[in-house]
Amino acid sequence: MQLVSACTKTLLDSRGKAAAMEKFSISILLIISLLPFLCSSFSQESPTDRRILVLLDDFSLKSSHSIFFSSLKSRGFDLDFKLADDPKLALQRYGQYLYDGLVLFSPSVERFGVALDLAAVLDFVDSGHDLIVAADASASDLIKSIATECGVDFDEDPSALVIDHKTFAVSEIEGDHTLIAADDFIQSDVILGKTKIEAPVLFKGIAHSINGANGLALKVLSASPSAYSANPSSKLSSPPSLTGSTISLVSVMQARNNARIMITGSLDMFSNRCFRSGVQNAESAIKYDKSGNEQFVAELTKWIFHERGHLKAVNVRHHKLGETDEPAMYRIKDDLEFYVEIYEWSGKSWEPYVANDAQVQFYMMSPYVLKTLSTDQKGLYHTTFKVPDVYGVFQFKVEYERLGYTSLSLSKQIPVRPFRHNEYERFITTAFPYYGASFATMAGFFIFSFVYLYNK
Repeated sequence: MQLVSACTKTLLDSRGKAAAMEKFSISILLIISLLPFLCSSFSQESPTDRRILVLLDDFSLKSSHSIFFSSLKSRGFDLDFKLADDPKLALQRYGQYLYDGLVLFSPSVERFGVALDLAAVLDFVDSGHDLIVAADASASDLIKSIATECGVDFDEDPSALVIDHKTFAVSEIEGDHTLIAADDFIQSDVILGKTKIEAPVLFKGIAHSINGANGLALKVLSASPSAYSANPSSKLSSPPSLTGSTISLVSVMQARNNARIMITGSLDMFSNRCFRSGVQNAESAIKYDKSGNEQFVAELTKWIFHERGHLKAVNVRHHKLGETDEPAMYRIKDDLEFYVEIYEWSGKSWEPYVANDAQVQFYMMSPYVLKTLSTDQKGLYHTTFKVPDVYGVFQFKVEYERLGYTSLSLSKQIPVRPFRHNEYERFITTAFPYYGASFATMAGFFIFSFVYLYNK
C-alpha cells in the first residue's frame, strides 16, 4: 500500500509540474507575440508613428494608390492593410493599442468590423494617436460622422461635388469642371514644409466646411472664390449651401492631446493617376508636367505623423542668482534664474528649437511674473527675475502654443516664504521720519521737564 501511495503521489507531482510548465510556456509565447507591438509603440524619445493600420474598401486600392503607400514605407512606416469590414479587425489587444496611426481609405463602408466602431475610432484619437480620413462621392454616414466629431462637416447632399468653372484643371476627359486645380495652400512652413509647392493639386471629390464651434481645425487647402458644391448632372434649383473659400478641400486638426487628424473629400487625390498627371489651371497659361499632389501629400503626412512640428521640453531647472543648486524654497525679493530646454523632432533626431516667443509664468492663482525667455540658439531658454513680494506656493509654468507645433504645458512647484525676524534691515530708510519723530519727542520732553523743574 505504501508503494502504491508513493507511486500515485509521484504521478500527481509530475502532472502538476507539466501543467505549470505548460502555463509558463503559454505566458512566454504571449509576451513574445506582443513584443513587436510594444517596441513599435509611440515613444516620447521617438515620437514618429511607426505602425499604421490602413483600412480599404477594396484591395485594388493598394495598386491604384501604390506611390503614396510606397512613400510611407520608404520613410520607415509599417503598413498593415485590411478591409474595413474585416470581422477580425481590432485596434487594441489586452488593453494595448496595436497601431500608432489609422488611415481610412474606405469612404463607402457602412460598418466596420465587429471590434471597431465610431466610438473606438474616437477613443483611438483621444489616446493621442493620429488619423487620416479620405472620402469621396460615396461617403457613408459612418465616415461623415467621424468627420463631424473632428470638427468638419461634409455637404449633406450625397450627389454633390465641388465644381469650379474658373480654376478647373484643363482636361480632354473631364468636361463637368469637377476636376479642380487647387493652389490656395495654408501659409505654414511647419505643416507643408519649407519647399514651396509650385504646381496646383488635382482634386475631385466632395466639399466640407469647418465647424465654427471648433477652434482647433484648420483649412490646409481651400477652394477658390468661384467654387461651389452641387450635383454636376442637374441644374441648380436653389443656391448651393457651400460656396467660395468657405469650402475646404483638405483640413487638419491638432487635438489638445496633440493627436493629429487629416480630413479630405477626395480619395483620388492620393491616387497614382493624380500623382503622375500633368496639370494646367484654366486661368493660367503655365502647364506643369507633374501635379503638386505627391509633394503636397508627402509634406502634409510628415506633419500628421509627427515627423515635423513635434516639440518636447526637458531639464526644467531654477536657482538663485549666482548659485547653482536648486533651493527647496525661495524668499520674497530673491533674484533667481530659470532654465528650460526645448527641442523639435526632425524625423530622425531631436534638434534645437529656436524661437523668440517662449514665456515663463511665476504663477499663484494668477501670474505674478510673466517673462519672455531668451535663447542661446542651441535649445536652451533662460531668464532672470525677482521673486514678488508675496509669499505662498508658486509654480513655474511654461505653456507654449504655436500654429503647427505640438503644445507644451509643464509646471514646477516651489514655495515662497516671507523674511524671517532676523532678516530685516536694522534701520529702514523709509522709517527715518518716525525715528526722527521719536527722538524729537524725547528731546522735547527732557527740555520741558528741565524748564518746569528748575525755572523760578
